[in-house]
Amino acid sequence: MPDLSQIVKAYDVRGVVPDQWDEPLAELFGAAFARVTGAAAIVVGHDMRPSSPGLSRAFARGAATLGVDVTEIGLCSTDQLYFASGQLDLPGAMFTASHNPAQYNGIKMCRAGAAPVGQDTGLAEIRALVEEWSTTGTPAPAATPGEITRRDVLADYAAHLRKLVDLTAIRPLKVVVDAGNGMGGHTVPTVFEGLPLELVPMYFELDGTFPNHEANPLDPANLVDLQARVRETGADLGLAFDGDADRCFVVDERGEPVSPSAITALVAARELAKHPGGTVIHNCITSWSVPEVVKEQGGKPVRTRVGHSFIKAEMARTGAIFGGEHSAHYYFRDFWNADTGMLAALHVLAALGGQEGPLSRLVAQYDRYAASGEINSTVEDQAGRAAAVRSAYADRPDADLDDLDGLTVTTPDWWFNLRASNTEPLLRLNVEARDAQTVTKIRDEVLAIVRA
Repeated sequence: MPDLSQIVKAYDVRGVVPDQWDEPLAELFGAAFARVTGAAAIVVGHDMRPSSPGLSRAFARGAATLGVDVTEIGLCSTDQLYFASGQLDLPGAMFTASHNPAQYNGIKMCRAGAAPVGQDTGLAEIRALVEEWSTTGTPAPAATPGEITRRDVLADYAAHLRKLVDLTAIRPLKVVVDAGNGMGGHTVPTVFEGLPLELVPMYFELDGTFPNHEANPLDPANLVDLQARVRETGADLGLAFDGDADRCFVVDERGEPVSPSAITALVAARELAKHPGGTVIHNCITSWSVPEVVKEQGGKPVRTRVGHSFIKAEMARTGAIFGGEHSAHYYFRDFWNADTGMLAALHVLAALGGQEGPLSRLVAQYDRYAASGEINSTVEDQAGRAAAVRSAYADRPDADLDDLDGLTVTTPDWWFNLRASNTEPLLRLNVEARDAQTVTKIRDEVLAIVRA
């Protein structure tokens, strides 16, 4: 029996193909997804990885065997699959391993309306069924198998996004887009078509072997080519998408990266202008500037744990209009509470094109503090090291400690968060302060304990 503990994660399925999973297993996942959702029909899409079409088709076969109709939308970004799930009101499955290396693949699943499927919302049951059927054989087929049909939703997806953000009246902008050989190369041309944008494309060829660089813009090394091209071409900004194009990173006209927290604050201000008094979700690692801007704009900030299942659940609970994370995931009520980097990018283009100044000046009002970025430490005894850090700061009279997600220590002049990785023996540290010197001081203090 396959070891599903290695590939079924907190929010999705992910592993090396064919070593950890393959098409016969994908077929079982399709049948299990059909059984757990209880749906009469589902929608399935896939990215550009070499293994994606075969895995996606096997999953569709598994669902159809149990009598479920399957709409295949073919090549798509993850947020395009969420669009299809929301627009068609069907459960969906996206075959992608996001920013992971080429030999990986995975499945991101959702219920109708793009509602997330995670360990507590169906993934544990799906895993249990796959394990059972791996031993006992596939379930009995339905008397009438489901029908598998094809449908192209790219134009509808683009039209929906452009309906949410009006770019027709902006000044002309030159924008460099690094698709990293991922699905941004598929979606950007259609979404940007006819807009007052001069597009400078980079690595738009769909190639799941990632010949130019990893499709993970969170790693600064993967932004170097984009930064250079923005400077060379005198562009107004640069955009970088990850492999499945659900995250978008921004660099300004100088080629300098713009903090995802600053983008969160900028988009929050725009959404609050449309929805006065609305709630905005942010995780516990976003900058102090995010709740500050939300309050200044008359909104209500709500702080939550890191991770899309927590953000989406909190958005549903509070009726929030928008949510943002430090990892450049951006969630919109107008997009079924799902994350879409493309919609965030359109907001940035609209904000920049609606005034005359450069992007660096525009985002300066949202980028108010110094930050360390995420620093990872390999630690065998994560709990022990975290406890040592806690005891070091517990008695400070000016410090507030909370355990919403890992350990957060907050004083009037700085804060840090220390979290354990769910999948690796790592402790992740983020520090923010009113000046860079304080960031360095607190960072070094905490790391000295973590790495002792």
